[in-house]
Amino acid sequence: MIEQNAHATGDLPVTFLRDIETTIGLSHLKQGDAIANLDYGVTPANFGADAVAFPSSTQEIACIIRSAAAHGVPVVPQGGRTGLVGGGVSSPGQIVVSTTRLNRIVEIYPDERVAVVEAGVTLQALQAAASEYQLEPGIDLPSRGSATIGGMVSTNAGGISAFRYGVMRHRVLGLEAVLPDGSIYSDLTRVVKNVAGYDLKHLFIGAEGTLGIVTRAAIKLEPVPAATATALFGLPSVEAALEATKLGLSVEYGHMRAAEAIWNSFFSLTSGEHLWSATDYYPDYPVNLIMALGGGDEEQLQTQLGRIYEELYETYPEMSAVVATSQTQEAELWRLREDTDLIYRRYPAAPSFDVSVPLSRIEAYVTRCIPELQSIDPTFDPYLFGHIADGNLHIVLNAAGADLTPEKAAAVEAVLYRDLTQSGGSFSAEHGIGSKRVHALRATADPVKFALMTRIKAAIDAGHTLNPGKVTG
Repeated sequence: MIEQNAHATGDLPVTFLRDIETTIGLSHLKQGDAIANLDYGVTPANFGADAVAFPSSTQEIACIIRSAAAHGVPVVPQGGRTGLVGGGVSSPGQIVVSTTRLNRIVEIYPDERVAVVEAGVTLQALQAAASEYQLEPGIDLPSRGSATIGGMVSTNAGGISAFRYGVMRHRVLGLEAVLPDGSIYSDLTRVVKNVAGYDLKHLFIGAEGTLGIVTRAAIKLEPVPAATATALFGLPSVEAALEATKLGLSVEYGHMRAAEAIWNSFFSLTSGEHLWSATDYYPDYPVNLIMALGGGDEEQLQTQLGRIYEELYETYPEMSAVVATSQTQEAELWRLREDTDLIYRRYPAAPSFDVSVPLSRIEAYVTRCIPELQSIDPTFDPYLFGHIADGNLHIVLNAAGADLTPEKAAAVEAVLYRDLTQSGGSFSAEHGIGSKRVHALRATADPVKFALMTRIKAAIDAGHTLNPGKVTG
């Protein structure tokens, strides 16, 4: 089989491919035309490699990595292939190692509020399994159906609950990973308090598979509230949205679970597409805010939302609000925020940016950036939405990626990234660095920090064979 497909495997050594077939079985190694039949996810470049391997265990991944190291074959790890910054793209002469078959929920410890899962488990699968014990992972993403836990660990994923439960770095108690030499790092600690030496799991969280392939993780869980309540506020400004968020954080009953801001351009797109409307709710508010509360009694939570509205109305009488009275209505409101695919269907590969801005600077940041972007191109009317409780803004241009010249792309980045680091923010909030943002990291990072990152990469992966070209380049 290998000899007959030698041409399709490009520069990969035949002996290496035989090793992989022996390890995982012929049916789980895809080459040539078989790769074209796979779902490449966000970008076709994810499957630029000559082969894609689907191991089913940590030990099988370790065998693949050892063989790859011996043959000098670069390895690109992949999870759900939902990343937007090219963290999983691959090239000829490389092999992709997918965690798709590592999809087992090893154990849920309800009394400990901990789940141990393999890397290929999707967030949605973990949410469903944990919900049987009235628990949840404390993190949520619109791509929950395809995003995998291993990928989320590797990108330090954030999501809508980060202001309350933290990002993935705060959810991981322990993990297991295969290192670039094929050795297995295993520290599946299930407790919060642990000062037994260096906390090395943090080397792999957010490293995007450049230091090791995460294979299992122990995830901290949180109790699911017995009831939720959701409202949509139409507001005149960012200042009003921040005030609403402040009120949501200080409710007398329950707690705030989400505060998601949707600026007018994106709200008009999603509400128009889904034919959403409500009595006395106007479609042209500058900022729309979805707020969700959780607690023990839905009626009490809705009362809290009413009080927030009343207090806001005293300062912003031009505002409006809609409170969902059923799960169906809640889902309809969330669809207005989460259906970002509408943008990419209208503008294929639309350039997207993901920044963190200190809360006190959000209004000034948006006020500065929009006209500056329009000075680059008068047709720019970017879609803007994000997790306003933690300052994470998503900015997507209303332009197809193919229509943006390198010069114009550089000008856009200069506007969006200017002074972010100096002000205490970040040019990459939750999407990561991948291959697309390496230049931005070099340009904005503290030189000592970047030098230390490259030293760590060289120490752990001297041959630069694990996810080459990502993060540090």
